[in-house]
Amino acid sequence: MEDEVDRLVAAWGAERPDLDVEPLQVLSRISRLARHLDRTRRAVFVAHDLEPWEFDVLTALRRAGAPYQLSPGRLLRATLVTSGTMTNRIDRLQKAGLVDRLPDPNDKRGVQVRLTNAGRGKVDGAFADLLAREHALLAGLSPADRATLSGLLRTLLIPFDSDDPLP
Repeated sequence: MEDEVDRLVAAWGAERPDLDVEPLQVLSRISRLARHLDRTRRAVFVAHDLEPWEFDVLTALRRAGAPYQLSPGRLLRATLVTSGTMTNRIDRLQKAGLVDRLPDPNDKRGVQVRLTNAGRGKVDGAFADLLAREHALLAGLSPADRATLSGLLRTLLIPFDSDDPLP
C-alpha cells in the first residue's frame, strides 16, 4: 500500500537527493493525521452544537470531578489560552447556560467556574460520540499496535509538554 506521504517522500527524494527526507515518513503522517482528526472532531462538535474551544473548557471542568468546578487560572493552564480569552469564553459559556460563576470560598476576590447540569449533559454526549468515532478510526490497529503507537507518540510529545519545551 502507498499513501500520500510515500508519494511526497519519493518526489522530494528525486528532487533533492542531497537531503535526508526520512523525518517526513513520520512527521508528515502525523501532520496529515492531525488534520483528518481535526475534521472528525469538528463534525462531532457540530452535531452537538459546540465549538472546539467550548468542548475544551467543558471537558476541563468535567474531568475535574464533582462538583465540576475550577478557577479561571486552572482553566487557563488546562486550555493554554490567555486570561482575556478565558474571560470571554467563560462569559459566553455562562450566557449559554453551560457554566456558572461562583464566589471562591478561599479567595474573596476570586471566582470558581462550575459546569451546569446542561453543560454536563452536552459535554457527556459529545465526548461519548467522539470516543465512538475515535474507536472506529483505530479499528485497523491491534491492541498491541495501539499501545506501541501510544508509547512512541508519548516519547515524541514529552519534550514539548515539559516545563522547558523545545524551541
